[in-house]
Amino acid sequence: MPDRQWLKMYDLLTDVLVWVKDSQSRIMYANQAFLEHAGIDSLAQVVGLSDYDLTPGHIARLFVADDKRVMEGELITDRLEINRLPSGELHWFTTSKRPVYDYQERRVGTCGISRHLQKTSIMLSPLASIEKPMNFIKDNFTRDISITELAEHAHLSVSALERRFRKSLGKSPRQLINQLRLEYSRRLLIESKNPVYWVAEHCGFGDANYFSRQFMREFGESPSSFRQHFQN
Repeated sequence: MPDRQWLKMYDLLTDVLVWVKDSQSRIMYANQAFLEHAGIDSLAQVVGLSDYDLTPGHIARLFVADDKRVMEGELITDRLEINRLPSGELHWFTTSKRPVYDYQERRVGTCGISRHLQKTSIMLSPLASIEKPMNFIKDNFTRDISITELAEHAHLSVSALERRFRKSLGKSPRQLINQLRLEYSRRLLIESKNPVYWVAEHCGFGDANYFSRQFMREFGESPSSFRQHFQN
């Protein structure tokens, strides 16, 4: 079956955004769900465009930074994210990205999928058991959230909450909160010129040094280095 017919099968995935980019982060393919999410009528209109043509600059920089990491061989698997819909609503997505190789095993681009959890049947699986605390985290992750408070909101004991998160996501509630804060910090570092300690505070980190260590561990560079890279 020709590749084009295989690609058309991805249009049947109404809850999953699928895309392929070249080495310069230009879109080579996107499925129907991606086009609808971007507010574009046809594939022909999006081929050759970059994230800078489709999203605000500060968000596009984050996508391109991810592409660079993947082109260097890093794999992104089921990363839980909060994304804004065209309506302005914030929803949960899981995103995975991989390099694309040519016949000589050279990396020539990237591909990815992003699953809209509120639209998918995955919410009928174990994730449904933590939907309430997940949405509480989504709305409050930039402030100080204790695990006890989160458990009370979910009407669970702390131990039961921890077990459900680890079973459903493979991580603890605290790890999820830190992940969301770090992703949000990347946006603030690009969007604002405020000092690192301000970014740390507005992302929910009470200690700027702790924030910097966590940022380095997650992204392989300091917050200041990350900001400088995108300002140059």
